[in-house]
Amino acid sequence: MPRSVNVVAARRRRKKMMKHAKGYFGRRKNVWTVAKNAIEKGWGYAYRDRKAKKRTFRGLWIQRINAGARLNGMSYSRFMGAAGSKNIELNRKVLADLAMNHPETFAQVVKAVK
Repeated sequence: MPRSVNVVAARRRRKKMMKHAKGYFGRRKNVWTVAKNAIEKGWGYAYRDRKAKKRTFRGLWIQRINAGARLNGMSYSRFMGAAGSKNIELNRKVLADLAMNHPETFAQVVKAVK
């Protein structure tokens, strides 16, 4: 008896995967084995960089707060230490936005911390 293979399911599975290869260059978009490897590699990078994105943004916020604090005569570390001891419950994202877009308000926060 000949071997039975479920071609319908296999084709559906491959088509679903090849949909993800849309926009890739060269054989990565239309050759099954190459595309599959490229897609899986891409998913690995996407997973890794979703985590790295959070670290990158935190660094950006720290740089912006540091710049704003130094304009008001204080270093980042002294500012954050004093803000913690004064129970100022603003996170780095909000403080960075204030430092960047509302410097007058940020100056008032620094004055309250001093």
